[in-house]
Amino acid sequence: MNTQEKIHEGKLIAIIRDAQPEDLLNISEALIKGGMSLIEVTLNSQQALQGITRLKKALGTEVIIGAGTVLDPESAKAAIDAGADFLLSPTVNEATIKLTKRYGKVSIPGAFTPTEILSAYEYGADFIKLFPARMGPEYIKDLKGPLSHIPLIPTGGINESNVQAFLNAGSAACGIGSSLVNTTEAITKTSLEELTRKAKRFVSLAKNS
Repeated sequence: MNTQEKIHEGKLIAIIRDAQPEDLLNISEALIKGGMSLIEVTLNSQQALQGITRLKKALGTEVIIGAGTVLDPESAKAAIDAGADFLLSPTVNEATIKLTKRYGKVSIPGAFTPTEILSAYEYGADFIKLFPARMGPEYIKDLKGPLSHIPLIPTGGINESNVQAFLNAGSAACGIGSSLVNTTEAITKTSLEELTRKAKRFVSLAKNS
């Protein structure tokens, strides 16, 4: 099964942003215990590239590791060299998409309007990160009318109360940030156990959507 297929199967991408480097592995292991199979480390986090490399080496057989907040081709190449298998961006950058595809990785640029979404897909993107997703699941339904062939991954505002609605509306997957991994809180044994429980709830909701 390739990375695209695993994203379709996993349905949920856990976004880790601004985690302390020493906490990254423990957070990822807690997510895996909860059933998560896709983890994104944002490049605007401390020592993000080194973190991706460490996760790939330690957990690469258990989870697919991606890089987020990839803004340009140079960052994309650095993330790929670090071991990322899929790259997400908040915006559409044609050169970034094409470099990602040149190296055989999955490209997920961020777009919002129908024109941006179609342009990104025509540049070669595998999925489109619908960002921000605060317009709600109805917007997914509206987009899937004329753009049913384009797989969308809404991100920004996804939580336990709406993840099923987004998936039922036709999303290929969902990106889940602070409603799952809140790195502003201290990382302790108790918080990691709660993270695993939270991940299990998200995974159950996704499976039942």
